[in-house]
Amino acid sequence: MTPPTPAHTDTPASAPRTALAPASALPAQDISAEVLLEKYAKGDEQTLDELRQRVARALAEAEAPEARAHWEARFLDAQRRGFVPAGRINSAAGTELTATLINCFVQPVGDSIASVDDGHPGIYTALTEAAETMRRGGGVGYDFSRIRPRGAWVGSTQSSASGPVSYMRVFDRSCETVESAGSRRGAQMGVLRCDHPDIEEFIHAKDHGDLKNFNVSVGVTDVFMQAIEADAEVELTHKAEPGAKQRAAGAYQRGDGLWVYRKLKARSLWDQVMRSTYDHAEPGVLFLDRINADNNLHYCESIAATNPCAEQPLPPYGCCCLGSVNLTIFVRDPFGPNASFDEEGFAEVCKVATRMLDNVLDVTPWPLPAQQQEARNKRRVGLGFTGLGDTLVMLNQRYDTEAARDVARRISEVMRNAAYEASADLAVERGAFPLFNADLYLSGGNFASRLPQGLKDKIRAQGLRNSHLLSIAPTGTISLAFADNASNGIEPAFSWSYTRKKRMPDGSFKEYAVEDHAWRLYRHMFGSDAPLSDAFVTALELSAADHASMVAAVAPFVDTSISKTVNVPADYPYADFQDLYTQAWKAGLKGLATYRPNNILGSVLSVEPTATPEPLKPVTADGTNQRLRVERLPTAVLASLRWPSRPELPGGNPAWSYMIRHPHGDFALFVGELPAEGPDAGLFGKNLPFEVWVNGAEQPRGLAAVAKTLSMDLRTNDAAWLRLKLDALATVAEERAFEMPMPPNGESRLFPGVVSATAAVIRSRCEQLGALQEGGPTPVLDAMFSREEPRTSTMGTLAWAVDVDNPATGEQFTLTLKEVSLPAPDGGHITRPCAMGFSGNYPKALDGMARLLSLDMRVMDPAWIGMKLRKLLNVGEPLGHFMAPVPTLSGERRQQIWPSTVAYVARLIIHRYAMLGVLDEQGLPLVEMGLLQAPVGKSVSTSASLQVQAGKPCPECGNATMIHKDGCDFCTACGYVGQCG
Repeated sequence: MTPPTPAHTDTPASAPRTALAPASALPAQDISAEVLLEKYAKGDEQTLDELRQRVARALAEAEAPEARAHWEARFLDAQRRGFVPAGRINSAAGTELTATLINCFVQPVGDSIASVDDGHPGIYTALTEAAETMRRGGGVGYDFSRIRPRGAWVGSTQSSASGPVSYMRVFDRSCETVESAGSRRGAQMGVLRCDHPDIEEFIHAKDHGDLKNFNVSVGVTDVFMQAIEADAEVELTHKAEPGAKQRAAGAYQRGDGLWVYRKLKARSLWDQVMRSTYDHAEPGVLFLDRINADNNLHYCESIAATNPCAEQPLPPYGCCCLGSVNLTIFVRDPFGPNASFDEEGFAEVCKVATRMLDNVLDVTPWPLPAQQQEARNKRRVGLGFTGLGDTLVMLNQRYDTEAARDVARRISEVMRNAAYEASADLAVERGAFPLFNADLYLSGGNFASRLPQGLKDKIRAQGLRNSHLLSIAPTGTISLAFADNASNGIEPAFSWSYTRKKRMPDGSFKEYAVEDHAWRLYRHMFGSDAPLSDAFVTALELSAADHASMVAAVAPFVDTSISKTVNVPADYPYADFQDLYTQAWKAGLKGLATYRPNNILGSVLSVEPTATPEPLKPVTADGTNQRLRVERLPTAVLASLRWPSRPELPGGNPAWSYMIRHPHGDFALFVGELPAEGPDAGLFGKNLPFEVWVNGAEQPRGLAAVAKTLSMDLRTNDAAWLRLKLDALATVAEERAFEMPMPPNGESRLFPGVVSATAAVIRSRCEQLGALQEGGPTPVLDAMFSREEPRTSTMGTLAWAVDVDNPATGEQFTLTLKEVSLPAPDGGHITRPCAMGFSGNYPKALDGMARLLSLDMRVMDPAWIGMKLRKLLNVGEPLGHFMAPVPTLSGERRQQIWPSTVAYVARLIIHRYAMLGVLDEQGLPLVEMGLLQAPVGKSVSTSASLQVQAGKPCPECGNATMIHKDGCDFCTACGYVGQCG
């Protein structure tokens, strides 16, 4: 068979063709069966049909007894024909679990601690209700705008308020605690109005890793957007009385009773939103006035927040009962000149799906009575679709064209009409939702008022069973399990194929090929060598405006909202990015979310060859209260890091492994490798080592941190520096020496401890690969102000010490930093740490980390040690997390949960650098030395493969490569799909 001509969207009629194979002819993907069994199947279920039968039977329980068998068969047929209930329904319906079948809720939050505030529960009452909701499997969204601003007066206690962001941290920790009791991570959305006095703190709350269990969005008003256009000021207001300092600074009370805390330029605040979104992918934006004006229930509710995925604006205690129809099922003659969409069949499935979702509201367990009552009063459901991107490809339509948007409009229109017709018919059979009022519902410029006249007449005559019916949600893992990895929701495909590396119970990894449905169908029909048609376009090949245009095309046919992540590449210009949300507001959208990959992993050494510096003379100092001092710095000879983090590896990479056998158990050591290219080939041989990691339950605590920091050293393009690091680890002694076989022949060697043994194995592999050979550039080594640890005279020197207490592990020890004075650019001196050590009860593997970081401290540019320390802040240990004070320059007293002793130690060292005016509290240099510069990514991907991108740490593979894709967490290194929302 001849594939469609790649240069055109339609195949010429003269092209030779035979009957095309249907999608059902495709063999199942192994990953689909794996995800089905892992996340959704229950008991002895092994197949899709067995699971679908359970769901159909469970939802048919809401029917009259004599009709249950009929509807069970209809519900099973609808699932076979493309309807995919949301993940909560598929995983819990028809089981003995008391988990909710509802994905997400909105929880009201008042301003008091425990009492009701204008119908809103107090903060800690809301926290308890949210915890119960998450315990049952539901995600929660909140509007925190009622909480009084930081510094506001609290009359009952004669004190100052701490502000909404401080309470968000309490909700954040609660979510993390509740999630640990179950297998599903809790999802949360935090919203704050644009006119809240703490809005700037809120915008930047996640800039440095805080609120990890939250998505955040700014609730924006039309008044604010108009002020941006007029370059006017906006008032930041609240009903709570300001504190004395705020009143002294100019806060005043308006005629309407609200207090104006301060004013600022709307454009200034908006630029903060856009800059933060560009750099950190948050906050998102909700257009509150548009949401409420379009709301079918504008006459009886006010909406201020959404569920975590943001496709469901909801009132207090509102819920989203979701399901999606796989559009690819309804494509006839895919890729052919007569490719078409079966509207009639699609409408039939949508009508049955509407009934199924209405039944969910009657059979689900409810976490809270208030949620059940809210659902009974309004009976919101959210029918959507998935696979739009693939469907357009199969219809020969390129996603970023007007023709494709026309197709999407028509599909959305068919879905809207079918859902509203089915709900009106259900109202005849079961009754309209209790708050239905035909005159109010069908008027006022809301969504329902714009329905076709025939539908409005039917609703007026028959009533309506459900106040809202449509929502396009992220489909995440259900697309993998139930739709052959069809493109997610409204999105285009993110990549055509990639390798999913899944961690197994024994710590090993199993690899699965994951292929996009439309792409594999095309290959199945035309062969692996057939050129792709022009319709094959991925998310990152599209402009941000093209993404937004598709939302604008579909939005008029969706009564709630659409989960759409505008993914743009890392090098997308800010000038093009900054107007996205303004354009979305002008287009009448209810909100927007964006994701631009951002490298949070530090900087790269620049290439500036100069003369080799003279060796430093021994450094000494004496006298009472003296510090070590270096009088003259060398001239750095710098070359670039090969990568700032793991390189982009769409096809995976080989890893050499070795079992470390030590007295307390065994664990696996891995050295990740890549084929060397270009000039590196001669220096490093066949393969290039670029990372090390350890795996196994019996690895010594703290050894993972040694591997993490050593991985960065492997990527420095400095063999001498790597030798120096391995030399430093070679003599790390622990409680007792032990013998261990060494590669490649298994000869036994005596080692003073497990750190030295691990370093010896790494050295052995690096030597095999030629990565330690003499010669070549020495950029990092030459950037040190002292290769040896500066030594004192018998008079000694000052040092900084701090105590660490981890009750979770029983560790109590002291961290000590030796410090040295260096010449400063202004002619004076600046104090810098130059070595570190531990004393007391601590994991002995930390001695290895101390030796490595001590060398890093002596690199002239403090951005280097800052990068190393920031990498260690997210090191976690099973059962090793604990609560300890947050070190701050301001002296603020607050506690925080730390994921491990290592993370806390790294934070303390950063704090000391901040005390000395060298780094800020985030570990970034206060004064740029010019030796380090922004990293440049290296791509080795193809158009049909996944591009590895920097992002959050992945819980599956551990790489900092997890991004937000199509509304879900997605690891671009191993293919893990996590939380959606």
